[in-house]
Amino acid sequence: MPKGYMISAHRSTANPEKATAYRALAIPALEAAGGKFLAAGGRVVAKENGRDERTILIEFDSFEAAVAAYESDAYKLALAALDGGADRDIRLFEGVE
Repeated sequence: MPKGYMISAHRSTANPEKATAYRALAIPALEAAGGKFLAAGGRVVAKENGRDERTILIEFDSFEAAVAAYESDAYKLALAALDGGADRDIRLFEGVE
């Protein structure tokens, strides 16, 4: 079964206070749902339509697990804490076998 992934590509710098509150809830929520952070921050080279902003990649055991993590009550609390404090492109996608 292919792995599932969540990628968060920021379009601009996030509100620092809201981002801190979000991370305090989001990281444990996603890890509790089986998420493994493969990349978070670091250097970015943006190509085509991309932007050189913060990018996070999280791996899950399956596509369904990635979707369930995003839709979980614990992660919804993290999104409420973020409350519009970031402009991001979030994608949940299936890997290859």
